[in-house]
Amino acid sequence: MKLFDLDNSLIEFSSETSKNHWTIRHAIEGVQIFGGIGSGKSSGSARTIALKYLKAGFGGLVLTVKPDEKEVWQDYCQLTGRENDLIILEPGGHYHFNFLQYEAEQSGKSITENIVEVLKTVINAGEEKKGKGDDPFWETALDMLLFNVIDLCLLAYGELSIQTIYDIVQSIPKPDQDNTQPNDNINAYHHAFQKARDKVNIKVDEWYLTLSKEAQELMDEAGTFETEVGNAVPEARLYNFVRQFFQESFINLSEKTRSIIDFTFSGFLFRLLREPIYSLFCRFDSNIKPEDCLEGKIILLNLPVKIYQKVGRDCQILFKYIWQKAMEKRSITQNNRPLFLWADEAQNFLHEHDADYQATARSSRISTVYISQNLPNYYASMGGQKAEYKVKSFLGTLGTKIFHANADIETNKYASELIGDTYFVDQTSSHTVSKEFSHTTGSSLKLERIVRPEQFIKLKTGGALNDYRVEAYLHRQGDAIYKGNNHVKFPFKQNYQP
Repeated sequence: MKLFDLDNSLIEFSSETSKNHWTIRHAIEGVQIFGGIGSGKSSGSARTIALKYLKAGFGGLVLTVKPDEKEVWQDYCQLTGRENDLIILEPGGHYHFNFLQYEAEQSGKSITENIVEVLKTVINAGEEKKGKGDDPFWETALDMLLFNVIDLCLLAYGELSIQTIYDIVQSIPKPDQDNTQPNDNINAYHHAFQKARDKVNIKVDEWYLTLSKEAQELMDEAGTFETEVGNAVPEARLYNFVRQFFQESFINLSEKTRSIIDFTFSGFLFRLLREPIYSLFCRFDSNIKPEDCLEGKIILLNLPVKIYQKVGRDCQILFKYIWQKAMEKRSITQNNRPLFLWADEAQNFLHEHDADYQATARSSRISTVYISQNLPNYYASMGGQKAEYKVKSFLGTLGTKIFHANADIETNKYASELIGDTYFVDQTSSHTVSKEFSHTTGSSLKLERIVRPEQFIKLKTGGALNDYRVEAYLHRQGDAIYKGNNHVKFPFKQNYQP
């Protein structure tokens, strides 16, 4: 196993009296980069950090919004000799990731639990953006539908497919329809229940035949057959729960309530069934997996949101969440390679578990690098009640923040307050002219912002006019970074070469 020293320097800050370093240890505490349009955030600090990570041997996951990000990372990997480590998951490519297959293979939780978590996370990410993420009824209703449809599918067929799940949901009877199994033109819902019932009955018969004749007679006389079956045959108990949910609860929901739940779930599944997403994530066996990053691979999801819109976003959130869970499971003693999760225009990829994940990412040696123009982007994406508190809480888990030129008042105010206040010497003087001339001077300490909000507007944005140098304020929590301060105004080279 290759050893990665957390104190290896990535970026050096030198003054006349000392040298300070931004190390791998600081990187895995997380990075947030803010900067307005044309501020040089992507070509300045983001480029430098990406190249430093690749040169240091990081593995990672790259999410994409803009169509040119694939070419950018191909260039980065070429500059650092990592071309063979870049895996591009894209339509028409060589790689596939069957997320149902992958989750079914994971141990430690039931298949249903794994898949419900993944699907719910992606669906809720979209609902929070619309401001619907705080209503507990819809979340509970969606949970119950997810659990019961997946359990029904597993009971009936022993495996899962998006097509089967979608067909079952689409064919659930309405309240005014016959909920019993029809004799002809059987639909997916009734077919699944028929298959599930047949398989459960076989297991019940097998169990019943293992009992002695005396035990059978005693159970029949006491009328405890159903109770005993539920205790002895887990599939029978689960089947009864599933049947009860659909026939007594879900089918009888009001038309409006049910239609909202149906469209929320089915709308997401429908997108997964369309090409090219179906071939990438559902149709073929996986030939890549998140754990490839532990061997130094960089997985890039070339489904830019600007091209693939909502389905591109949803699929990247799906892979991101599965990747996050997988990386947190790894043993640092067996594999200590540092990793990164990279997202430019990161507001597109936030989900409800990000804050919890980020709170433990450091111990898993994962550097989250999120890049966005301003705070309001995050507010709009998280949505719902208390969006500001959610965003501020999440940002508090990222140890390094970099602020480029920005015209957004909210972001500049946040940056100024984060860097903080200090005491300045306020010199005063007065002159008096009467019979005699007199002059007095004095001084006092005055508490003021170290960097005022309007100063961020004036930061250099690179280009030939500025010798291809981009200015930014870098703030790091913890130990001092420059001349005893936790912040430094630093120039990043747009033409930086590793």
